[in-house]
Amino acid sequence: MCVRPVRNTAKHMTATIVTPTYNERENIAALITAIMELDRGLRVLVVDDNSPDGTADVVRELATRHAGIGLLERPGKLGLGTAYVQGFTRALAEGADVVISMDADLSHDPKYLPDLLNAISEGADVAVGSRYVRGVSCVNWPFRRIALSKAASRYVRTITGMPLKDATAGFIAYRREVLEAIDLPSVRSNGYCFLVEMKYRAWRRGFRVVEVPIVFVERRAGGSKLGKRVIFEAAWKPWALRLQTLTERTVSKPKPSR
Repeated sequence: MCVRPVRNTAKHMTATIVTPTYNERENIAALITAIMELDRGLRVLVVDDNSPDGTADVVRELATRHAGIGLLERPGKLGLGTAYVQGFTRALAEGADVVISMDADLSHDPKYLPDLLNAISEGADVAVGSRYVRGVSCVNWPFRRIALSKAASRYVRTITGMPLKDATAGFIAYRREVLEAIDLPSVRSNGYCFLVEMKYRAWRRGFRVVEVPIVFVERRAGGSKLGKRVIFEAAWKPWALRLQTLTERTVSKPKPSR
């Protein structure tokens, strides 16, 4: 495991929230407005995959009224992972000290953004907005979905060894040093497992990963983007990450002298 590098611990850091969207017109204005109302100097970068419902148009209009709103438009649905990679890369290029992944459907409440940033200011390298660090904190989810989510998190934790109660969480703040060390272009996951791979890579490199309690709320409008391909990737990817780690250990292990 690599030792984490020395990093900036200043409290006044520039933070950019990266939010991938596809048909989130009904939610995006409320999300961005709530972030702006925090008055924390936060930037928002929306990565839109050519939403047919005009999500990008809403973002452009909001950008005329609020400073710090950016829009990265892509030609079509290219996957959550690549959306985050491109969004993170642009945020770093624009000078962000902290980059935050956040859903656009209001399931991640902006009121928890200060908590994530405070965790970073206090020394964390990665702050994970956790649904399960204090029991179960999910609103409007049926028992079946909660059970499935907790089982998925346990599945990932068991295979990878990550000591996180909410290993599949998507509301995450990263120091720029973490994203620079991870080598974003090499991250291959392209569904929700991208978020698992990011946490795993950070943890394996010795960065300090902490969980911050949040209450997760089911989306208010629009539909879920969870498809069969995403579910399949989530099933096999943790094994691939673990196998890669074991392979790296074998390759790096010195040969016995004769």
